[in-house]
Amino acid sequence: MPRPSQTLLSRAIIARAALELLDEHGAEALKMRTIADRLGVKGASLYHHVASKEDLLDAVAELINDEIDLGPLADPGGAEGITAYAHGYRRVYLRYPHMIPLVARHRVSSDKALRGYDAVLAALTRYGCTPAEAAEAAAALDNLVLGSALETFTAGFTGPPGAYRPNYPALADSLEAAGALPGGLAELDSRGFDLGVRLLLRGLAGAGPGAGAAQPQAPGPR
Repeated sequence: MPRPSQTLLSRAIIARAALELLDEHGAEALKMRTIADRLGVKGASLYHHVASKEDLLDAVAELINDEIDLGPLADPGGAEGITAYAHGYRRVYLRYPHMIPLVARHRVSSDKALRGYDAVLAALTRYGCTPAEAAEAAAALDNLVLGSALETFTAGFTGPPGAYRPNYPALADSLEAAGALPGGLAELDSRGFDLGVRLLLRGLAGAGPGAGAAQPQAPGPR
């Protein structure tokens, strides 16, 4: 059977090529012409599948959202499911840090993303939040996930903990103590994120009626 003379294109293939470019070269590389060159096609052919750069970002976001597991949000236990979802959400964006600045202020339009937010808000409502509180908690959760996936606390300190002691004794003490915990400094960012999620849920649970007062605190996944 003869092979097609042109590369077969689809919205998903174009989005995957864009995501690979982002991974390899950062946001500045995300140009329609560059994507077309990567796929071995003419730039105009991309526009049969993506209407604009905004639409391209929608397509890339769809690919990433497909990797986020919404299953834990169906857990009737509340806190445990929300915590597991948050960790899974963060793991996905840790794989695609160059995408975070692009999606942070981008419209939410894909069905998967909208269903994701709907599931988060439903889980927070079951946890005891009012709809307004659920919206605020979901915003806080987004900030925790995307902020922690983009920024690393630990990597900012390049010297051994003891080297900070002469001038910054509290910093040295804290880094040494954190390094002695399971996972050491390598897992400090993950532990910090887990703490943030637990404190958020604990705050909701302790806020009284209408904010999850009846729900127990859940430990983070290990």
